[in-house]
Amino acid sequence: MTTAAAPSQAPRIARGGKAIYGAPLGILMLEARFPRILGDMGNGGTWPFPVLYRVVGGASPDKVVLRGADGLLPDFIAAAQDLVRLGAEAITTNCGFLSLFQRELAAAVGVPVATSSLMQVPWVQATLPPGQRVGVVTVSAGSLTPAHLEKVGVPVDTPVAGTEGGREFFRVLIKAEKDDMDVDLARQDVVNAALDLVARHPEVGAIVLECTNMPPYAAAVQAATGRPVHDIYSMISWFHAGLRPRVF
Repeated sequence: MTTAAAPSQAPRIARGGKAIYGAPLGILMLEARFPRILGDMGNGGTWPFPVLYRVVGGASPDKVVLRGADGLLPDFIAAAQDLVRLGAEAITTNCGFLSLFQRELAAAVGVPVATSSLMQVPWVQATLPPGQRVGVVTVSAGSLTPAHLEKVGVPVDTPVAGTEGGREFFRVLIKAEKDDMDVDLARQDVVNAALDLVARHPEVGAIVLECTNMPPYAAAVQAATGRPVHDIYSMISWFHAGLRPRVF
């Protein structure tokens, strides 16, 4: 009695061409030493998926936020291109003020780029009922110029409030007065800025947090203001979902 031959199987081909696999999102980091607590974009445990980090040398928060990232574009382009060579399929940054570089980075790296949480403002505006507007809470309202907004399609008359007058958040993140941070004081600074925003602009129906260090406090802002709150975590979760759609 003869037995039938086993059916042949097509060979499984693993595709190469990258240095690192399984982490399609690359994050360009500022050079800083303040604590990145869980929820901060620079804490790897924040993300439910692997990411690739690259610190851009010389890109201090002071230089990027207060001095308009002057002269840093070539460094950010080089770092982004390096992340793409490693395996990143999309690029983001850990400072909303890098909206200034949105077009240039997107043109230089050949993959999708989302530089700033501010990019959500037009999307969120489309969800609101007539008469309501999106407001922005930023680390430094005095430094957020019309150019930062225009580069990512945000109306220049968008209501904005900042944390410059607080006791902790701005002092640690931007002024680098110390390495450690009182988390409760930092949270209160962000909440106070949001409360100031809605007090001055009661038409604000939703809030976008510009700063990528603010997601740990988003729930507190929502509870204090009663408004929906969107941040870099919400945006990057959406961004990554397009890179790796859920299989049903």
